[in-house]
Amino acid sequence: MSNARFLLLVAIVVAFLGAIPLTMSSQEILATKVMSLDLAHGIAMAALQECRSHGYHVVVIVMDTNANIRVMLRDDGTGPRTVDTTRRKAYTALSFRGTSREQAKIWETQKNPNITADMVALAGGVAIKAGDDLLGAIGVSGAPGSDKDEPCALAGVAKYADKLK
Repeated sequence: MSNARFLLLVAIVVAFLGAIPLTMSSQEILATKVMSLDLAHGIAMAALQECRSHGYHVVVIVMDTNANIRVMLRDDGTGPRTVDTTRRKAYTALSFRGTSREQAKIWETQKNPNITADMVALAGGVAIKAGDDLLGAIGVSGAPGSDKDEPCALAGVAKYADKLK
């Protein structure tokens, strides 16, 4: 290839690349709110204390936005499947940015709900948000009925509402 043809080819490639808009956000710095371990532990302890005040022995799991377990508290006397159910409640709330109870009601109205193996249609999972920013989720299981698990999870989040603004 002659030098003239090579330079012409380079010029065409440069012109073509210059015509492509570079509007990708990869050049920006993204700020994300993250729940500290201390906050996750405080929320979990508050939920556990709320359940204990009613005589319930439960498992509490707090996970981050990547579904990593940050805190797990397993009270004395909890059943063998309680840990997995708790994790699934938290994961369901995290996935749908609400409560696992609300999602269970939605699934009841659907012919073929898309429930994965990591999800569960039971109350007790609550998303943890700072304003509109999702920080993670809490799951509680072990009370005599999932309708009693959710108030404990909500109490854990409510105790730190001032830090979640």
